[in-house]
Amino acid sequence: MTASPYQALEARFARLGAVREALSVLSWDASTNMPEGGAQSRGEQLATLKVIVHDGLTDPALSDLLAGADGQNDLDSWQRANLAEMRLAVKRAAAMPADLVAAFSKACTECEMTWRKARKQSDFAAVLPAFEKVLGLVRDVGAAKAAVFGKSLYDALLDDYEPGGGTATIDRLFAELAAVLPGMIDRALTLQGKRPAPLAPPGPFPVAAQRALGVTLMERLGFDFGHGRLDISLHPFTGGTPQDVRITTRYDEKDFRQALMGVLHETGHALYELGLPRAWARQPVGDARGMSIHESQSLLIEMQVCRGREFMAFAAPLIRAAFGGEGPAWEAGNLYRLGTRVERGFIRVDADELTYPAHVMLRYRLERALIAGDMALADLPREWNQGMRELLGVVPPNDALGCLQDIHWYDGAWGYFPTYTLGAMNAAQLFQAATAADAAILPGIAAGDFAPLMAWLRANVHGKASSRSTDQIMTEATGRPLETGPYLRHLRARYLED
Repeated sequence: MTASPYQALEARFARLGAVREALSVLSWDASTNMPEGGAQSRGEQLATLKVIVHDGLTDPALSDLLAGADGQNDLDSWQRANLAEMRLAVKRAAAMPADLVAAFSKACTECEMTWRKARKQSDFAAVLPAFEKVLGLVRDVGAAKAAVFGKSLYDALLDDYEPGGGTATIDRLFAELAAVLPGMIDRALTLQGKRPAPLAPPGPFPVAAQRALGVTLMERLGFDFGHGRLDISLHPFTGGTPQDVRITTRYDEKDFRQALMGVLHETGHALYELGLPRAWARQPVGDARGMSIHESQSLLIEMQVCRGREFMAFAAPLIRAAFGGEGPAWEAGNLYRLGTRVERGFIRVDADELTYPAHVMLRYRLERALIAGDMALADLPREWNQGMRELLGVVPPNDALGCLQDIHWYDGAWGYFPTYTLGAMNAAQLFQAATAADAAILPGIAAGDFAPLMAWLRANVHGKASSRSTDQIMTEATGRPLETGPYLRHLRARYLED
């Protein structure tokens, strides 16, 4: 029996999906296990596989298959959505010449490896030549896509991470936050200063004990170690595939909370990947729906759930037992106060909920200026420190605590950072809708039963994958597209009233 045009497309995209999965596992390995001497070879491998995917998406035969599939009357709603995502993937690939795909991939691999050394040595100058090359290619990539999609340079790059998003929406939402967050931070710090400081549990905290605690909580949340791993990397991330999810964290024996919250954050990402519909694996419609939804799932778990009182009531005995702790420092109330303490700090991934948006807004402002050519890359450390002084009232003492702290730019991810705060807003809006819809969710969390919450997320977010736009997912789940109100209500309740 001859395959229909749509069936032929599914077969082609399934093969490309398998190659993309191989790329993801190789990238994970590069950040966890690969020796430094393998960087050049790995860079060639990654670039070659990316060109294979690109060649598959730019095959002229796809045009006829897409046209034929458009004329089919036997496609259901998911197949129609898959066809739309296929067409978008083809259009994106056609905007990029193969030699640019390869050059960009190799430059990013080289820069990331250089960044690792530069970060350890707090030496921005050491990574600057490789970084300049990446930024030049980022502009080339953005320009190529902008010409095809009729977008600005920045919006063309943003589209890779937030399909359908744009600076107009981000600027409006961020302006609403910027109008109130500084005052909220000041009030929260004032209130905090009137209370006794929470007690710091005494360390050290052995890495083995931290890992065991993380594994226990991951499993309670629903992570399936038959389909995933927990490892160590310089910068925590989630990689792998929806059936083989690889998450990483980093440990500090002086403070167990950094690694624990990193594990819980990445577990949120992993649960989303594990919850994507298996029937649509390796098809565009079966992919995660952009990074603001992805980040909403990690931040919903880390911030909305795991920094809440209900979770700490359940987790405190496990934390105490993991480190053999005794006394008031290990009580749930004290651990909750530690986890919700507001502080003007240097590091984004360690920031509290109130100050976190300032870290993101700074990166958003800087990357837009760098992409537009309004700022020299060599001036980044100075501009970063000035922005930190303006937005958070602190100045990093070195580049490792400043502009070298995040991997994203050095690895070629430009246009990514706004999705963190968009994700935090999505998370608040989704969690409020979930707890309003199912009264069993909060009591379940307090008892260590996350099944009610996960069932709601599976039905309203995970299971929809890319069958709908971000706005459609949010509207169907919460009754409205993304807005700042639920996020600000959450922050006020936790930090100004709690």
